[in-house]
Amino acid sequence: MIPNKQVQEILDAVRIEDVVEEFVSLRRRGVNLIGLCPFHNEKTPSFNVNPTRNIFKCFGCGKGGDAVTFLREHENLGYAEALHWLARKYNIEIEEIERSPEQLAEQQLAESLYIVNDFGLQHFQEQLFNTDEGKSVALAYFKQRGLREETIRTFGLGYAPEQRDLLLRRAKATGHNTDLLKKVGLCSQDGGRDFFRGRVMFAIHNLSGKIAAFAGRTMSSDKTIPKYINSPETEIYVKNKTLYGAFQAKKAIRQRDECLLVEGYMDVISLHQAGIENVVASSGTSLTEGQLQLIKRNTGNLKIVYDGDPAGVKAALRGLDLALEQDMNVKICLLPDGHDPDSYVQEFGGEGFTAFTEANSRDFILFKTQLLLNDAQGDPMKRAALVKDIIGSIAKIPDPIKRSVYLKECSALLDVEEQTLHSETNKLITGTIRKQQEKAARRPEAASDSPEMAPDPNFPVAEPEFTARAQEKPMLRGDEFQERDIVRMLVQFGDRMLKEEQVSVAEYILADIEESLGNFDNPVYGKIASECHTLLVEGKVVDQHFFMQHDTQAIRDLAIDLLSAPWELSPNWEERWNYPLQNQKMPELNFDIDMKQALDRFKLRKIQKMCELNLLRIKTSAESGDDDAMMRFMKIQQKLNETRNEIAKRAGTVVLVK
Repeated sequence: MIPNKQVQEILDAVRIEDVVEEFVSLRRRGVNLIGLCPFHNEKTPSFNVNPTRNIFKCFGCGKGGDAVTFLREHENLGYAEALHWLARKYNIEIEEIERSPEQLAEQQLAESLYIVNDFGLQHFQEQLFNTDEGKSVALAYFKQRGLREETIRTFGLGYAPEQRDLLLRRAKATGHNTDLLKKVGLCSQDGGRDFFRGRVMFAIHNLSGKIAAFAGRTMSSDKTIPKYINSPETEIYVKNKTLYGAFQAKKAIRQRDECLLVEGYMDVISLHQAGIENVVASSGTSLTEGQLQLIKRNTGNLKIVYDGDPAGVKAALRGLDLALEQDMNVKICLLPDGHDPDSYVQEFGGEGFTAFTEANSRDFILFKTQLLLNDAQGDPMKRAALVKDIIGSIAKIPDPIKRSVYLKECSALLDVEEQTLHSETNKLITGTIRKQQEKAARRPEAASDSPEMAPDPNFPVAEPEFTARAQEKPMLRGDEFQERDIVRMLVQFGDRMLKEEQVSVAEYILADIEESLGNFDNPVYGKIASECHTLLVEGKVVDQHFFMQHDTQAIRDLAIDLLSAPWELSPNWEERWNYPLQNQKMPELNFDIDMKQALDRFKLRKIQKMCELNLLRIKTSAESGDDDAMMRFMKIQQKLNETRNEIAKRAGTVVLVK
């Protein structure tokens, strides 16, 4: 368990943009940073990072929080794991308090799959580097393939010897759970033997560098044995959302604004060793939407490098329409016959590989058009089919300008009138939209409540509907607007000090409204105000971390809403045109006046309710003939009116008397 003092030290050291940029490509917009949301599929960036407040917020899907929340959501980490991750990043040494058996068991359960995989990696590397069989068979193989020891360790390569249950016996001897070994695929489902045997091993990392799975390549020449076998899918390994080498490549992909996609593990490793680090592999499978989204978070430019096998190229092209749907710029590069990326870089080096791919890369649509044209020469039926095929790909592109450019280019290549291509493309798009609308109409409740049932976000007509739904907020009733304003001040500025009063904003507010803490119309707002009051009584600080890490989801969500805004004041007014704010300081520096105005609005609303209630008492007393009670309530009303008018004057508000 991490002491509270060290938790605060970690949170104080964190810069949200540093953490998020480990996983998402960001660009500056004003004082904030924006990028494509890693939590939902989108074409236009709505993911906002605010360095000033140290938070993130997606205005599309609604997710938001601080660095700890981001890691928990994105990497599926527990709270303590996220803090450890941040501590390692910022070189903060943690001295943990001794944990109870229950806390230890809970943490072990959360980390168990990764722990077992870490054991597997340790075992495979030990067999590779420290045994005669590993050195003579596997290490010799890797070195024959041109790999240096540094590269072997970086990518977590290893060796599983041809022994029935070596890993299983060692795992049991060190206390590992057999059920977990089965789950991650390190032993057979009957628990009697190792799953990987007689194979060189490739560790598959997740985006944060943890071992999610393994792949094993056989060292046998027996053609009946599968060349590669992989770990099964688990809670930490979903194959269609994983790209081999993505952890090692993500930084280079962002820096170079391009991702190279190859087929094999060795292709990735050899290119990385040659200095070409922005490379990932789909591991022999067709590209999936989840894999493309991983790439799209870091760049919109994808270059696919294939060997020259025509059959393999045609098969791979079938899956690339998905990349067009993601609005990615896709290029294809075919290597000379007899070469794959690994063999080419071994022969010609990294610079030679880069020079070749830059000189021989072609746009995907134009490449596909020419390839199919070559197959259809002299056959009208094939030619008609290829025109439909090309139009089908172009119709997937969300950007109408890109579609228009491609249709113009393909019109010349196919010798078909451009208007005809436009007409057929529009029919396909209209048909797709109609199908989406019909599907949504059949299930209106699911369509309104669930993003999965919303119209396909690949088309511009659908995306604003999803975004609008995600940002809808319930209407505020009664005193909720004023209550929300008070809570906003507590969340945003609760720990700020007021110079003249020498107290914090939270202390000032709660001292002023203490008698109203039990009278909030909105229970969530009331709970926040009451808990802040309790914190102050206990001598603790009220700051945004308290709210963003709160046990109650509604409070966490509200805190992010209050700390985030989809707009910001442009710095150009002052920086370019020398025209600063005229009547007040910048919002983040104006919290003292803002707070006092919020308090006045809050108190005015509450006292108006007291006035209405007291007028009702006067009316009831008059109707019942109780003159003494009526006079007493009238005196109270006079005092209430005086107080109300004083607050209204100070707040610059006109009070309408019923």
